[in-house]
This record gives sequence, structure tokens and C-alpha cells, in this order.
Amino acid sequence: MDFELSIEQRAIRDTFARFCDQRIAPQAEALDEAGAFPHELFRELGALGAFGMRYPEDVGGSGVALSDFCLALAEVARGSMALAGAMAMQSLMGTKFLHLLGSEDIQTRLLRPALEGRKIGAICMTEPDAGSDLGAIATSARRVEGGYLLKGRKTWVTSAPVADFFTVFARAGEGRALTIFLVERDFAGLSIGRAIHKMGVRALPTSELAFEDCFVPDSHRLSRQEGDGEAHLKTLLAEIRIVTAAMALGVARAALAEALRYSSERRQFGQPIGRFQAIQSKLADMATSLAAAETLQQQAAWLHDSGLPHHMQAAMCKLFATETAAEVCDQAARVFASYGYAMEYPVQRYLRDVRFTLIGGGTSEILKLIITKALTS
Repeated sequence: MDFELSIEQRAIRDTFARFCDQRIAPQAEALDEAGAFPHELFRELGALGAFGMRYPEDVGGSGVALSDFCLALAEVARGSMALAGAMAMQSLMGTKFLHLLGSEDIQTRLLRPALEGRKIGAICMTEPDAGSDLGAIATSARRVEGGYLLKGRKTWVTSAPVADFFTVFARAGEGRALTIFLVERDFAGLSIGRAIHKMGVRALPTSELAFEDCFVPDSHRLSRQEGDGEAHLKTLLAEIRIVTAAMALGVARAALAEALRYSSERRQFGQPIGRFQAIQSKLADMATSLAAAETLQQQAAWLHDSGLPHHMQAAMCKLFATETAAEVCDQAARVFASYGYAMEYPVQRYLRDVRFTLIGGGTSEILKLIITKALTS
């Protein structure tokens, strides 16, 4: 495997690096403090083509590989994890099944505008009693004339307060197997529930949803047949884990860069603290761990792009990259000492935001079970 970037990949990375430095980073602190969805930057990402990178040209995308998309996403995460989370949701989870399974009308009215940043999509899987355990999903879809009535509750729905449409997993048919539905915001019976106030990624709103006999027409059952939802979801989870690893790498690089800058400026005992061996040891460990995490993430993305088995590697890269990123952000804050606890430096935001990556796509504990099962099967 050759992980040297091609000319095209360097162009993608550099384009989003410039966007991060010029547009995202200067606003990141204000976005975090305001805790409001970054509509302007979101639309600018749409104009930049970010949301269509994983989709073919016939629906308005550019059809780049997952490896290339991860380069762009990591640069956005370097500036703002909240915006990166919105980009991942819009480019992948919130729109994937509209492209794979949606009618021409759905792709024209919803998918294309979403890829341009003019509409916002979200996905609804987690429930109050169903997180990692997909078998515990209880939201039901009862067959009626012309469609289905959805009943149930979803929680931890990213982008829900601002979303125009939702991909919903519910149980349908005699076997009560997972089936995929598309619910538009103005459907009767859908209500946006309480907002979930988070310690990090505060500019990415998250809330609960409730479905009270929400009528979904047959045209909005995305599943080809009742009960095929779990199979579709499994194909998406590996991709989610790889892009989550890329986001973790982005914020960790920002933390390392801040630690390097501060260690060269902060003086104690007559010299910059970066000259002390204890600080140098921290910086070396941070950089080395990040390089290892990056290699795992690149390998998993390469396997995916090559059509090779990659589910175990996706779990491995998500596990290692997110845990490494959390440690890097913590060590960066320690380099700052007391100022790492102060709101005036961005390292505290990195420390809060990185925890977002530890949860989405499967917790570390669940990922270890997945890896062990793959090793022993």
C-alpha cells in the first residue's frame, strides 16, 4: 500500500486547509460560544462541493474516493469539530440512503439541494433504550392504506433542530425487522423534542424526535422491501467509523500545533518550556501516536476504496484514532498547564470536542468486541 498523496489528493487537502485557515478557524471560538448552527459556513462548504464528494456526478457530486473525502474532513475538523460533524452527517449518514434507495423525485427535491447545502439531512437510529444494541430499536411502522404510521422516539439526532428531512429506522412487517423510511420535516405527527446540551461540539445541535402516528407515504419507504434496513446499515457503519477517525485526527493535529506553538513562546526559568525534556517527551509521544493513527486510518480507507474486506480495520482505526486523539488533546492541555484550563485558549475546546468522536460510530468498548469477534470467527 502506497499512502503517498497524489496530485489530486494534495489539491483536495490544500483546498480545505485554506478554507479552514481563512474561514473556519477565525470563527470557531465564536461558534462554540454561541452554540448555534453555522449556517453561513455550512452553505460555503456546499458551494465548495464538500457534501457531494462521495456521490457521482449524475446527482451533482464529484465521486471522489473515501480516502480523499477523509483528507477534506480532517482539515475541517482541524478548524471546528462541530462543522466537521455537520459535514459528515450531510455527506454520508443523512443522505446516503436517499442516493442508494430514493426515487427520482426524492433525489431531485431533497438529495441534490442537500449536496449543494440548501437542505439539511439527518439520520435517526438511537433511541432512549437503544444505542449500541440495534436489536432494541422499538420505533414501529404500521401498515395503513397508502403508507405507514410511525410511532416511537429517537434521541441523539445530530442536526435535528435544523434538518429538513430525516432517514428513520423503524420496525415494520410481520417480522418487525428494521426498515428505512424518509420523513420530511413538515410531516404531521413528527415533533422535534428537547435539545441535548453537550459539553462539546456545541455549534452542532442535537435533540430528540417523537413520531406520533406520523404518516409516511409508500413513496418514502426507502427500503426496497420491509426488513432490509439492518443489512444496509451494516454497509454504512464501516464508512462512519473511518470518517470519525479522520475527524479525530483533525482536531488532534490542531491540539498538537497549539502545544508546539505555546511551548516555544511560554518561558519559565529563563527559557521556552519547549526546551525542557519533559515537554519534549510529551510532544514526541503526541506526534508519534498521531502518525500511527493516521496510518491505520489511511489503511482502512484504502481497503474500503479497493473493495477489500475492511470492517475489522474500520473498527481498529476508529478505536485507535479516537483514543489517541483524546490523549493528544489531554497532553496538549497539560503542556499549557493552568492555561489549558482557561477558556481563552482553544486547547480547552479541542479537549471537549474530541470526546464527540469517542461516541459516534460505536464506543471503544463496542469496537473492541467487534475486533475480537472478527479475530476469532
